[in-house]
Amino acid sequence: MGASNRNLIELLSSSVLIIVGVAFSSVGRLVERVVVAHAFSPAVYGEVTIGLAVLTLGSSVSLVGMNHGIPRFLSRFDDDRDVRGVVVLGLAMAVATSIGLSLVFFANVDFVTTYLFDGGSSYELLRMFIVAIPATAVLTVGVSALRGQENTRHKLYTKDILHPVLRVACLGVLLWSGWSIVAVGYAYLFAALATSLVVYALVAREFSLLGPVRFHARELLAFSAPLVLTMLIGVLLTRMDTLMLAYFRPSDQVGLYNAAYPLANSLLLVVSSFGYLYLPMTSRLDADGEREEVNELYQLTTKWGYVITFPAFLVFVAFPGDIVSMFFGAEYAAGGTALAILAVGFFTSAALGRNRATLSALGHTKLILLADSVTIALNFVFNIVLIPGYGFVGAAVASTSAYVIRNLSLSTALWRISGITPLSRPTVVTYVALPVALLPVGLFGSDVLTLTLLTLPAVLVVTGLLGLVVVWAAGGLQPEDVTIVDFVEQATGLDLPVVQRYIPAQSE
Repeated sequence: MGASNRNLIELLSSSVLIIVGVAFSSVGRLVERVVVAHAFSPAVYGEVTIGLAVLTLGSSVSLVGMNHGIPRFLSRFDDDRDVRGVVVLGLAMAVATSIGLSLVFFANVDFVTTYLFDGGSSYELLRMFIVAIPATAVLTVGVSALRGQENTRHKLYTKDILHPVLRVACLGVLLWSGWSIVAVGYAYLFAALATSLVVYALVAREFSLLGPVRFHARELLAFSAPLVLTMLIGVLLTRMDTLMLAYFRPSDQVGLYNAAYPLANSLLLVVSSFGYLYLPMTSRLDADGEREEVNELYQLTTKWGYVITFPAFLVFVAFPGDIVSMFFGAEYAAGGTALAILAVGFFTSAALGRNRATLSALGHTKLILLADSVTIALNFVFNIVLIPGYGFVGAAVASTSAYVIRNLSLSTALWRISGITPLSRPTVVTYVALPVALLPVGLFGSDVLTLTLLTLPAVLVVTGLLGLVVVWAAGGLQPEDVTIVDFVEQATGLDLPVVQRYIPAQSE
């Protein structure tokens, strides 16, 4: 278990840094949405989320896969001419595509606003988001160049910290100055441009952007272009419900739904933090023929992702109305129903772990594309059937159903192909014991307790501690868990002999 312990420690160490960035970025997005929700009505807030869906869709397609191609090829070249050629070509492709796509959106802005928006200020708001598409694409290319240099800290400082801080600060200043909702579009444009200046200044410290270039256009395009479909599917999985809800129902329904969605999405915070290093690590282990170690790593990270995420899941299911009202205001309390439903879908992803990344590491990318394509098709059908009659609740049921089917199919495929599964005796015991023991307590508590910003942290901490006791009492702890405790002791400087005592000893 020595090698396994080292791999787990390496993964946890990387995850701590990544989780800081992901958490900061997620909090920034949440603060931004809370500010807008409190400043305007649910209908206006809903129109902002529709505009953001257009921005995300446009900027993602504009990258033509370069956000994956650039870091892959930069890691293979040492000569500055090759490195410079990859970045310059990727930047040129993204700029040209994003400008062309923006012009198409501008030519059809009346059509888009007619079918997706309700308010009078929608036209100008959508125009600002369209203008921000090229700026966002340029920023992403720069961040991809930093990633290609394997510089995690620079990405953390710029994309995860500086960018959301600038957005929130600009938005706050403009709203305080009396601007309308169009301030959100200006905030996104300013933050993308300002952050891009810092990103490319950091890129220039790694290698000069000026000088002779050697393009590898055929190789770069052959690798990156097919990823456009994968990226488009990924964006649609997260934005289709918003766009279809906007088409079928009024904007206030979109606002209620998108008060619940980012909260439910936070359940992926822990499992997402493993992603940066998990993919190359599992790929290396598989190449070395250590498939069993991949399985152990997958099971252990999945189990603890489940345990750590469970308190938030319990709160979202038992106190959904309180949670939505707490962050977005009483006007959005009805969105609590969507939060409880969506929490089930996102918690399924946390419960089944990095199945998609593991399949990718093993080389089964076509299977992933197939699963994602089927999920998109099912999500579309579910939304068509449910949204007209049930509004944002129907959208939540549609998305949750699609996510559950997707995760179950990916995990089943991974098990059938490789024998790798998150299910071990300790994991199954943990899966069953936590909800059986704590969900009834949470549901009973929701009848006698109203959560506030003061009581929420206490409830999460108490639930987390009770969860650990339940896992121990049910026999969910295993000898490999000592690595987790060792890491916590090293990271915090604390000595936890009491915890160590309850972890089973490694059998000889």
